Amino acid sequence: MVSCVYVESSVKHHERTLRILARFKNAPVVEIEHHGEVFNPSAQNFRLQKSNPALILAHKNNRHALPTPEGYGLGGKHNFYFSHMLNCLYDCRYCFLQGMYNSAHQVIFVNYEDFDDDITQICAQHQSEPVWFFSGYDCDSLAYEPVTQFANFFVPAFKKIDNAWLELRTKSTQVRQLLKHEPCERIITAFSFTEQHSHDKLEHGVPSIEKRIDAMRLLVEAGWPIGLRFDPIVYHENYQASFSHLLETIFSIIDPNCLHSVSLGAFRLPKNNFRQVNKLYPDESLFHQNLVLDNGIVGYPLAQEEEMMRYCEQQLLQHIPTHCYQPCKWHE
Repeated sequence: MVSCVYVESSVKHHERTLRILARFKNAPVVEIEHHGEVFNPSAQNFRLQKSNPALILAHKNNRHALPTPEGYGLGGKHNFYFSHMLNCLYDCRYCFLQGMYNSAHQVIFVNYEDFDDDITQICAQHQSEPVWFFSGYDCDSLAYEPVTQFANFFVPAFKKIDNAWLELRTKSTQVRQLLKHEPCERIITAFSFTEQHSHDKLEHGVPSIEKRIDAMRLLVEAGWPIGLRFDPIVYHENYQASFSHLLETIFSIIDPNCLHSVSLGAFRLPKNNFRQVNKLYPDESLFHQNLVLDNGIVGYPLAQEEEMMRYCEQQLLQHIPTHCYQPCKWHE
């Protein structure tokens, strides 16, 4: 449930708005002129809102698809991200979204057609070259699928653009809409995992590891390509044994030859995001580990990160083909 639904005047009659409102018949509805009125003010209580967020239905006016930050991607030459939603249902302590916005309310931009137009134009500019789009940057791509119908719209949209590739990054189990469509090799559902200790301690509200593996299994059986994102790797005393157990659990069910890509990265946060999330959760032990600031990023010291990455890579490469491995490293 949501505490309230705010609706921009410009989209109050939009078909997608009306469909979403029908799901929340008992929630109060407040009309606003612009989502920033509710979303942007400072001095909001993020932690309180996170436990009982409002939903904001809005129109995205421009900049529907943007170039990804440097180093973000899967090795492609042309990489963009787009955000149909701001903020996430889940409450993961390590996530940069915890310190990104003043508000924990969830914004859905209902004008999907404008995103589609921009994506089509970008792909036309690069003609036959592959162009990658990442939808899980400012939100979880699929967690709110029953409400947003995001994949249900964008899967057909991407299928019709021959050089467009889409990553749906998720911690959810919401794959039912995908299973209604014929699989497409250019649409990758990438599941994020941490090992059991970090999942239990840091990933509040996230479905269990077992349930996410089962969602992957359903997609694989239906012919959909999937990816794995082991990011972030969080240090604790037994992280090695716990990570190895996670791999054994996944690959006892998932055939590694079905994987499109696998990435691995240690915990890190941009400096400003780290400061903000540390203020929100000052007692969180994760933020009191041996962390350093390097080139604007807070993370583990280089030697510790290299040791963690080396161990996890060795374990991972015992299970997966080397060609699908993509390490994520932030130290210069």
